[in-house]
Amino acid sequence: MLFWIPQITFYMSQSLSSQKCHQSLLQELASTLQRGQLLMLSTAGRPVNPSSSATGIWASWKSRKDQQNRNPTEMAMVGGRNIKVVIGLFTATATWVGGAYIASTAEIVYLPSKGLLWVQAPVGFALSLVIGGFFFVNPMRAKNYVTVMDPLQETYGNMMGTLLFIPSLLGEVFWFAAILASLGATMKFILDIGGSLAITISACTVILYTLLGGLYSVAYTDVIQMVFITLSLWICIPFALVNSATESIYYTATRQSYQDPWIGKIEKRHLGRWLDDFFYLVLGSIPWQTYFQRVLSAASTGQARLISYLSGLGCFAMAIPSVLIGAVAASTDWNQTSYGLPSPFERGESAMILPLVLQHLCPAYISIIGLGAIAAASMSSADSALLSTGSMFAHNIYRKILRKKASETEVLWAMRTSMLVFGAGAAGLASYSSSIYDLWFLSGELVYALLFPQFCCALFAPSTNTYGSAAGFLVGLLLRLLAGEPALSIPPVIHYPACSLVNGTYSQLFPFKTFTVLLTSGTILAVSHLAKFLFQRNLLPRSWDVCNVMRGTAILIPLQQVEKQDRLPTTALEENHD
Repeated sequence: MLFWIPQITFYMSQSLSSQKCHQSLLQELASTLQRGQLLMLSTAGRPVNPSSSATGIWASWKSRKDQQNRNPTEMAMVGGRNIKVVIGLFTATATWVGGAYIASTAEIVYLPSKGLLWVQAPVGFALSLVIGGFFFVNPMRAKNYVTVMDPLQETYGNMMGTLLFIPSLLGEVFWFAAILASLGATMKFILDIGGSLAITISACTVILYTLLGGLYSVAYTDVIQMVFITLSLWICIPFALVNSATESIYYTATRQSYQDPWIGKIEKRHLGRWLDDFFYLVLGSIPWQTYFQRVLSAASTGQARLISYLSGLGCFAMAIPSVLIGAVAASTDWNQTSYGLPSPFERGESAMILPLVLQHLCPAYISIIGLGAIAAASMSSADSALLSTGSMFAHNIYRKILRKKASETEVLWAMRTSMLVFGAGAAGLASYSSSIYDLWFLSGELVYALLFPQFCCALFAPSTNTYGSAAGFLVGLLLRLLAGEPALSIPPVIHYPACSLVNGTYSQLFPFKTFTVLLTSGTILAVSHLAKFLFQRNLLPRSWDVCNVMRGTAILIPLQQVEKQDRLPTTALEENHD
């Protein structure tokens, strides 16, 4: 999900490089903890204490018990379409609220060049969930779809469905790998263990309980995780607010203090980029299996829509503690703290502002709770990404293309095997790739540019066809890649208006991502209707219709041909080619 914004990517990439910050945190924690005695060790985004482990095991048992009277693959993928509203609310919220979401929100509020007005994720995700519930839940549930790829395969065929599966697969796998890498960095300075070891333990844990219980295990452990994160962060807030080194955040919101006001401002030249990122968050967060897995698992359409609306409110509410922490950091005289001067911004450690506030502005025992919350949230979406990837591969690729006559048991094992393979691959990427966050961010943009227009056309423009889908995919892919990607050192070929060279790197200030989405959508519609017109009028021979889009449709015979063959009145006739 997303959710996949520049601020989140920046936080994650910095979390690996801020070694000085890691060392200072280790020194602080060493006086209060012995190794392995952290209040909560998070693996796979779930606090691994007895209650959470017991919850995962119980959920797995419940899933197997309910499976006796239901379709086993449907139980694993969408919880037998029987997830209760409260559980659905927790798991849908936890899907978007992760460690990067919490930490990057605080970071952007703190940054003098950004501020609260640049914190787009809370509002963006909330609107995305509301729009998803209002427009997309009904058509997806009306046909009992299981994955987000189902309407695409139904409208455009298996060939295009397979092609469109690629950006979705890359997005989920890179997302999982990015979460694993983030946890490795977090555990490295919290427990002084190797990042690779933390990644391996986390990957094994999430794979294990996701394999055992499917959506049930994911959903019920989300409840434990969300309760822990919420309580932990709110416990820390009062201590940070009343610290003697901190000025009133109400005063510093609009007035210069130790740095610029934390409310922030949006310069006119950056407005296009701000809008582009905002639409990317709102619309690009919709065509993800992690979201639809939740709303498709509800017992009714009304409950599914309610879950979507309430989880949007939950995502917004979960950002409030991070906003307050960022405001506190911007209102703090760091010279009065054990951190000293220069400030975190001047040291280039803004990405770690949330743990720094917890460490230097809260008592030691309180900071431990807060750091445990960060660790617990750092993989809040990992199991969702893994389950989504396995579900799409087993249902849309294995069952519908590779083995059309596969039994339910065989499909279930294909799903489990694919989760093992994708999970191991993601763990390897997290351990050995230095650009995993950039790849994840780029794949998220590809989902927005390629999958969102295709998904909307498949649901709301059923007259579109495979030719339009293929043309739209090609146009969207080319436009996005030719716009360049600074994080991966890919220079732009297309220089959109307001493209500028800053410190040797091109920056696209034009809303090119949204422009690509609009052009892709237009291409799908235009080419679909053009192809249909050409075949209907026999301007192209039917033998060229390799995608069989005219099968079972009426073909208009040209007027001249009708007059010549049948000597009928000069009106176009329709001939049914069923």
